[in-house]
Amino acid sequence: MNPNPDAPVGLYLGALIVYALGLIGFGLWISRRMQGTDGFFVAGRSLGPGLIFSTFLAANIGSGSLIVGAGLGYRDGLSAWWWVGSAGIGSLILAMWVGPKIWRIATQNGLYTAGDYLELRYGSSVRATIAVLLWVVTLFILSGQLIAMSQIFEFVLGADRRVGALIGGVVVIVYFTAGGLWSSAWVNMVQLVVLLLGMLIAVPLALSAAGGWAAVQAAAPSQADWSSFWTGPETGLILIVLLVPAFIISPGLLQKSYGARDERALRLGIGIQGLVLLVFAFVPALLGMIAHVYAPDLGANSEWAIPVVLTQGLPPLVGALGLAAVFSAEVSSADAVLFMLSTSLSKDLYKRFVSPQATDAQVLRVARAAAIVGGVLGVALAIVQPTVLGALRLFYTMLSVSLFVPILAGLFTKIGGVPEVLASIGAGVAVASIVLFGAPEGSSRLLDPTLLGILASAAAFALVALIRRGTPSSPSEGKTA
Repeated sequence: MNPNPDAPVGLYLGALIVYALGLIGFGLWISRRMQGTDGFFVAGRSLGPGLIFSTFLAANIGSGSLIVGAGLGYRDGLSAWWWVGSAGIGSLILAMWVGPKIWRIATQNGLYTAGDYLELRYGSSVRATIAVLLWVVTLFILSGQLIAMSQIFEFVLGADRRVGALIGGVVVIVYFTAGGLWSSAWVNMVQLVVLLLGMLIAVPLALSAAGGWAAVQAAAPSQADWSSFWTGPETGLILIVLLVPAFIISPGLLQKSYGARDERALRLGIGIQGLVLLVFAFVPALLGMIAHVYAPDLGANSEWAIPVVLTQGLPPLVGALGLAAVFSAEVSSADAVLFMLSTSLSKDLYKRFVSPQATDAQVLRVARAAAIVGGVLGVALAIVQPTVLGALRLFYTMLSVSLFVPILAGLFTKIGGVPEVLASIGAGVAVASIVLFGAPEGSSRLLDPTLLGILASAAAFALVALIRRGTPSSPSEGKTA
C-alpha cells in the first residue's frame, strides 16, 4: 500500500527516472577520458581541490547522512547533529594529519589501495586479512545505501523495496564500472550540485510550511532532551566514538585521497568538505524534527522522516527536487562503496595473490567484474536487511576496530609488525562482535562496541609489542613510519 496516496506519483517517478538516466549518460560519457588502471583506481593522481572536495562530500553525504540522520532527528531531536557532525570532525583530522602523510607514501611508492599501504608497512598477510574482512562487511554499507533508495520508492510509490534497490544498484554499477574513480569524481560533482541545491531550497521552505520553529517545538515528543544538542537516547557526543575513526581510516576515502594531484589539493579539498559537513549536519536533524508536524506517529518507520517532509510539506516541484537530491546522495555514497569493493578484490586479492603477472587490462576487467558482483550482492542484502541504521552501524564498527589502530600506528610510529597487527584485528573484531550481538538492551551507553573494540585492539597491539620487545624486526616493519 502507498503510505502517501495523495502524492503526485507521476511527477516524482518521472523526476527520479530522468535524473537516474542522466547520471548514467554523463558517467558513460566522461569515462571515455579514463586511461587504464591508473585512471580507474586513482584518477591519474590528477584531482584538484574542487574534485577532491566534491567526491569526498558526495561520498560522505549518503543515506547515513540524510535518511538515518533524519530518522535520528525524528526520534532524538537536535542531538542527531552528531551523526553527520562526527563525520566532519573525522574529515578534518584526515585532511590535516593522516591524509597528507599517507598521500606522500602512496605517491612515492605507487600505491593504489589501502591494502597496498598495509602490505608495504606490515606485510602480505595483513593485506589479505583486511581485504577479506572488509570485502564482507563493506557489503553492509552498500546495502544501507540501497535500502535508503528503496525507501524513497516504497514511500512515494508504494512499490516493493526490491524496485528501488534494483534501480539504484543499476545506476551506480553502470557508471562506476565504466570509469572508476575518474568517472565517479565527475559524476559526484553533478550529484553534489543537485544535493546542495535541493536541500538549500527544501529546508527553509519546509520549516516555513510547518509553521516555523515554534510549531516544530509544539509537535515535539515529550522527552526532556529532544532539544538538547549534546545528548539524546541514541545520539549526541557518544557518536564520536562510532563515526570519527571510520572517517579517518576508511579505505574508500584513503584511496580517493591518493587521487589528489598534490598535498595542497588534498588538504583544501578534504578540509573544506569537512567544514561543510559540520554545517550540513543540521539539515537532516532539522528535517527529522520537522517531520513530527506532519507525521507524529511514524514509530519504527522513523527513517521515512525525509520522504514525509518532501512529499507532504513542500510544493510538488520542490518536493521532486528534494527527492532527486536524496537519491543523488545515496547513489554517490554507493559508488564510493563499489570503489572499495572493486579495488580491494582486484588489487589486494587478485593481483597480489591469485595472478601477480596479470596485465593492467586483466586487473581492470576483474575490478569491473568485482563492482558488478558486489553491486548484485548489495541489492540482495538490501532486500533482507531491515534498516539503514543497522547496516551502517555494523559497517562503521567493524571498519574502525580492524583498521584504526594498524593504520595510525603504521603512519606515526615504528612500532609493530605482523603479529601486533593480527592480534589487534582479532581482539578488536572479537570484542566488538561480543558487545554488538551479546549486550542486553538498555545497557550503559559506555558499553559501546566500537569504543571497546578499539580499546581491545590497541591493548592487543601494545601487549604483543611488549612481548616481542628486543627481538629483531621483520624486514617489512617500520618502512613508512
